[in-house]
Amino acid sequence: MEPPSRAASLPRPRQWGCTGDSASRGGGDRNDGDSGDPYVAEDRTMARFVPRFNFTTGDLNRSVDFNIKGDDVIVFLHIQKTGGTTFGRHLVRNIQLERPCECHAGQKKCTCYRPGKRETWLFSRFSTGWSCGLHADWTELTSCVPSLMDTREPPKMQNGPRRNYYYITILRDPVWRYLSEWRHVQRGATWKASLHVCDGRAPTLAELPSCYPGDDWSGCTLDDFMDCPYNLANNRQTRMLADLSLVGCYNLSATSEPERGAALLESAKRNLKGMAFFGLTEYQRKTQYLFERTFRLAFIAPFTQLNGTRASAAGQEAGPETQRRIRQLNRWDVELYEFARDLFLQRFQWARQVERRQARERRQRERRRMRARGQAWRRGERREGPLWPTPPL
Repeated sequence: MEPPSRAASLPRPRQWGCTGDSASRGGGDRNDGDSGDPYVAEDRTMARFVPRFNFTTGDLNRSVDFNIKGDDVIVFLHIQKTGGTTFGRHLVRNIQLERPCECHAGQKKCTCYRPGKRETWLFSRFSTGWSCGLHADWTELTSCVPSLMDTREPPKMQNGPRRNYYYITILRDPVWRYLSEWRHVQRGATWKASLHVCDGRAPTLAELPSCYPGDDWSGCTLDDFMDCPYNLANNRQTRMLADLSLVGCYNLSATSEPERGAALLESAKRNLKGMAFFGLTEYQRKTQYLFERTFRLAFIAPFTQLNGTRASAAGQEAGPETQRRIRQLNRWDVELYEFARDLFLQRFQWARQVERRQARERRQRERRRMRARGQAWRRGERREGPLWPTPPL
């Protein structure tokens, strides 16, 4: 989808986003019936937003008929260093449910059953674990989840309706996500258990070489991290959201680098737009709002925007030239994020406009009802005389 020619003037969000478990919902605007509305302040932050991309009504109006009592399943695609761990905890601990997830101290997973059934409605790290592989991507999840769920919870009727799988994810500004991953790897993280399965097999060592000879890459400098041409941190969000089968999976010789990148980017955009929901780390309150509107589920405690992460400290160390290099290494992620942010903010605007219109219509109906009651009362008074007798002089 090509953007119009006019330049964007997007508001600069807080760059270091992560979620919390509690925060004040803030004040409201009493204009136009918005008293007590916790998202009025969010509306004000949209004043300088100029859309760059053209989306259809169907792209913007995201509301799914999620049936938690039926067979529907939410599938969380968790991309590394996007704030997904905290969002995943929100899913199992912070949603108002008829049957809340059962979470016990010392256990990594919670049990998220449907009301009255021993069946799960959530496929995520904190509910089902890494059942399709550590940080499984779109290619892995879409080929693994349906068959795995049918094995664990066989359909009641052989030819009955298929389950609805609602895929969701969280994205983050590519520069800060990259710096956060470098810090994580520097501390010893490897994600060696990731399978990277595509077209039924894992990549060979020749297709996906390692960036380091030992057990991990502890203590690596940012320059070393950026210098490795096989580093999966590069354009991670684009790769994890794209259909890798379109480019020969991890076989880099199947297409040229520009062709491969362009194909992955278009696939990632298409898949992201088709997901039931995605949020942005830099916009926590809007992420909460859109999730609640999409699935008609409410969080117990509001999300918060924090700005103190290891990536923010690393960002202070990385000068403008280093950040330019990171953006170049992650040029597909940069373009994907601009697309995602534009779509995300347009969806928020659309949802708020619909909500305000519905509120106005409710107030208008209430005023008409009150006027009708008043008119009926006055007609009755004229027919029967005053309700109370006039006292004698």
